[in-house]
Amino acid sequence: MATLNKLKIFNDPIYGFISVPNSLLYDLIEHPYFQRLRRISQMGVSYLVYPGAHHTRFHHALGAMHMMQKAVQVLRFKNVEISDEEENALYVAILLHDIGHGPYSHAMERSIVEGVHHEEISLFFMNRLNEEFEGKLSLAIKIFKGEYHRKFMLQLISSQLDMDRMDYLKRDSFYSGVAEGNINSERLIQMINVENDVLVVEEKGVYSVEMFIVARRLMYWQAYLHKTSVCAELIMMRVLKRAKELANRGVELWGSAPLLFFLKNVINEAEFDQKALDFFALLDDSDIIGALKSWQFHDDFVLSELSKMIINRELLKIEFIVEKNSKDRLNEMRHKILEKYPISKEEAKYFVFQGKVRNQAYTKSEEPIRILKKNREVVDVLEASDQLNLKALSKPVTKYFVCYPKYVFES
Repeated sequence: MATLNKLKIFNDPIYGFISVPNSLLYDLIEHPYFQRLRRISQMGVSYLVYPGAHHTRFHHALGAMHMMQKAVQVLRFKNVEISDEEENALYVAILLHDIGHGPYSHAMERSIVEGVHHEEISLFFMNRLNEEFEGKLSLAIKIFKGEYHRKFMLQLISSQLDMDRMDYLKRDSFYSGVAEGNINSERLIQMINVENDVLVVEEKGVYSVEMFIVARRLMYWQAYLHKTSVCAELIMMRVLKRAKELANRGVELWGSAPLLFFLKNVINEAEFDQKALDFFALLDDSDIIGALKSWQFHDDFVLSELSKMIINRELLKIEFIVEKNSKDRLNEMRHKILEKYPISKEEAKYFVFQGKVRNQAYTKSEEPIRILKKNREVVDVLEASDQLNLKALSKPVTKYFVCYPKYVFES
């Protein structure tokens, strides 16, 4: 019987060829839990704004693993000791870091899978896989949870300059066409080092870090927090919320078995058991889109209208406002909707609502990006940079908005 060759390569449009370095990583990629990521969009409903943004979390996970391979090579070249076991654990941890994302993840987390963050679900998946793979993921899980004594390893996976961000900024920029987010990840990785067990960037790479922070800010405003993307995600959240509300009342809804499980049951962190994980592992974008295509013809006006908005891209109008609180204006718009449609005051809130978006490219209160100066002193990038605007980027910018049907103010 022929032996299966597990040393595979993927042809990636950004990096060229991505190699799978060993059989364990190959088997993890082949697992149904990971293959599901092929059916989960990386940027959610952003394709309604940027038609090219149809890449998946599968793409991103492989790209992040590739970035980690480059980082390990650079650190070893600089005499940072990383054992073969630690190297493999880093690859496993970064490969699986997003495995807990569901379809339209952020909308799901605020509607039908309440209070369970995707990172917690990633950990559930990793623990389950560790059982299947007879403990071979134990070190990766320890690093992922921040329990390993070598601090810089967690920083490579989760920090303000990690391999996750190295890939998603470059990848999302490429597929969306937002050129401002295209970072020089190769240069940044070449400049990393480890000093006193923490991840640092050598002083000559400070300008690359500055450009990275600026690119992150621009990607948030132009892509992730683009007002139409924000509005579409909030509509998606309200569709799922309405569906759950109807399901709890016993109203019959079309849906796949995994979707109906989450609609009919209260699933929070305490309730997220093995059964919930099994159903979650079967959920992907097709479950949601398939349901919306059916729900647009449902008798419930709210569910039907909201579903049509996503399917036909006839979204609510979103308008940025100066004031934080505009209850009078909201009540006025809701009153107009009540005049036009036979719905209740509570149901009108599905169509008229306000909210806020917050953008902070660099957070001083979190793990800092550290710069290693030539005299071996380690300082925060804000101290090392001579760019005054970098300090400004560390301050959060909040914008308030209101969403409402376009016809509200039509004569």
